[in-house]
Amino acid sequence: MHRGGKIDVRPTVDVPDRAALAMAYTPGVARVCSAIADQPELASEYTWTGNTVAVVSDGTAVLGLGDIGPAAAMPVMEGKALLFKRFAGINAVPVCIACTDVDEVVRTVAALAPSFGGINLEDISAPRCFEIEDRLRAMLDIPVFHDDQHGTAIVTLAALRGAARVVGKGLGDLRVVVCGAGASGIAVSKILLSAGVGDIAVADSKGLIYDGRDGLNPVKAALAKVTNAAGLAGSPEAALRGADVFIGLSGSTLAEEAIARMAPGAIAFLLSNPDPEIHPDVARRHVAVVATGRSDFPNQINNSLAFPGVFRAALDVRASTVTERMKLAAADAIAALVGGDAAPDYVIPSQFDERVAPAVAAAVAAAARADGVARR
Repeated sequence: MHRGGKIDVRPTVDVPDRAALAMAYTPGVARVCSAIADQPELASEYTWTGNTVAVVSDGTAVLGLGDIGPAAAMPVMEGKALLFKRFAGINAVPVCIACTDVDEVVRTVAALAPSFGGINLEDISAPRCFEIEDRLRAMLDIPVFHDDQHGTAIVTLAALRGAARVVGKGLGDLRVVVCGAGASGIAVSKILLSAGVGDIAVADSKGLIYDGRDGLNPVKAALAKVTNAAGLAGSPEAALRGADVFIGLSGSTLAEEAIARMAPGAIAFLLSNPDPEIHPDVARRHVAVVATGRSDFPNQINNSLAFPGVFRAALDVRASTVTERMKLAAADAIAALVGGDAAPDYVIPSQFDERVAPAVAAAVAAAARADGVARR
């Protein structure tokens, strides 16, 4: 599967003779160059940038493997590029960079940006990833999307809508405990708040985050002000007593007794890979709905349900950025495909459901136009 890599570059036009060569390359290409020099927006129509994204990583937070460096990150970035093409027909180029300083990463990606129609940031460690994304979004007029944050958040919200339907609870009635305050944990918490989830308590490696806790970085401090309304302290296990939802994004372990103390009709999303906080079969003894990040259990929460459709829409409408409304629209579109068919083992579509990417793209494109970020 992996020998020689998983992607390739192929021409889109034939060059069978000298006349075709003169059109595709010099001298014919000069006319296109001159037109783009006069009207830079033509680049998206007359070059591959209109359908191409860069998948950029510095290799500091690769899957569950951690900081393994850019060379070792390449198989994952190739895989991401493969999924872009398979599910949305988008060209994607893996770009693994040998720098980790925030300023240098931002400069490098910004310098590469004219070659692409969008930037998909991947496997960059927190909290650096937040500043890198924010600065690039401010600098560039193309979509910059950190998939570990936003792709995970979109699909988690979509799955939670389906799971809440199964257990007969509204999002506003749910008390959620999120274990893990890295890129994905913080993004999931933010999108759930935006969607109207009632209360969220977030835990990092030192315990529950609350307003005023010592040692919080600026991102966690901001999150503390809008979560954990009860001011709970201590371990996430303690917060699970009577909770409706557990979302695991930490790679830690969770005792069976903690899951057993959750509210009736509870939901457990065990998303750490490759080993979740508690085995799904054990969790299923105590909760009504279990989802994982793995392909060998039902209800796989997989980012490939989100990012292909999000970028398909962003490229098609030439969006200048990805807004919060666009992310919420993506989650709603995924959830709507399940709709009234939701069941304990079916709260989220399969990533091989051919309806997903078109539905997400249509919803995200409409949201981009509503937010005024669509240029076509």
